[in-house]
Amino acid sequence: MTNSRDWQGEVGRKWAEEWRRTDRSFSGLTDRLLGVASAGRVHRVLDVGCGAGELSLAMGRGHAGAEVVGIDISKPLLDVARERGSHLFNVSFELADSSCWLREAWAPDLIVSRHGVMFYDDPVDAFAHLRAIAAREGRLVFSCFRSREENIWADKIASLLPANAIAPTEPHAPGPFAFADVDYVTDILTAAGWASIAHEAVDFAYVAGTGEDPVADALSYFLAIGPAAAAARDLPDSDKAAFIAKLRRFIENHRHSDMVMMRGAAWIFTARAH
Repeated sequence: MTNSRDWQGEVGRKWAEEWRRTDRSFSGLTDRLLGVASAGRVHRVLDVGCGAGELSLAMGRGHAGAEVVGIDISKPLLDVARERGSHLFNVSFELADSSCWLREAWAPDLIVSRHGVMFYDDPVDAFAHLRAIAAREGRLVFSCFRSREENIWADKIASLLPANAIAPTEPHAPGPFAFADVDYVTDILTAAGWASIAHEAVDFAYVAGTGEDPVADALSYFLAIGPAAAAARDLPDSDKAAFIAKLRRFIENHRHSDMVMMRGAAWIFTARAH
């Protein structure tokens, strides 16, 4: 389980260190998400769980007349976002919890998120708050992972660890795969008052490694980011060495010339405030 406290601590710091490679891994999904988000009014944009700012900055560049606000609970990630966006006059970032954030006389007509909404302790309450602060014709557009089994980079790598190295979690517990169940997410949004709820499945190339030695690049990435990385750090030396050897072989099987790519599987949800 990954919750808000994790993002305020070590998880947020690791993602801040790895923002270039995490943005790279999501690039195919980001392009599709931006297309969906840009298909309607874009005047005031709230980017929920903005992380290192990739989506906020892209919206700001693509919509020069819009005002974009990115919010996140991780200070290290926001430090990166602010540095990256220092040249954009229409993009700003705030350290805030989106489940209670508001700005007086500022109602977003677009609330967007790239994988930033699966970590709420009370998702119905959080999405109800987002609807309450949205403009009357406000839109909600966000991405989230489909099932772990459809995301080979997560499922197979976890299976390489010793048994019980990763503690089991409840299917809907806060974390990367909390929103894999379409009916569960639809029920949350409905209970929160959102209307015209729709979703689409998006398959994308999850790019884990590039460059002269993409296998080494992917190996260091997977040992730095994700639940398998956290579990691996706590293994005894002999078990850790065995896991790394298995992981390297797995990565080598997914090398395509100068890249390591695997299937990524996500949902993009859309809804309207009224």
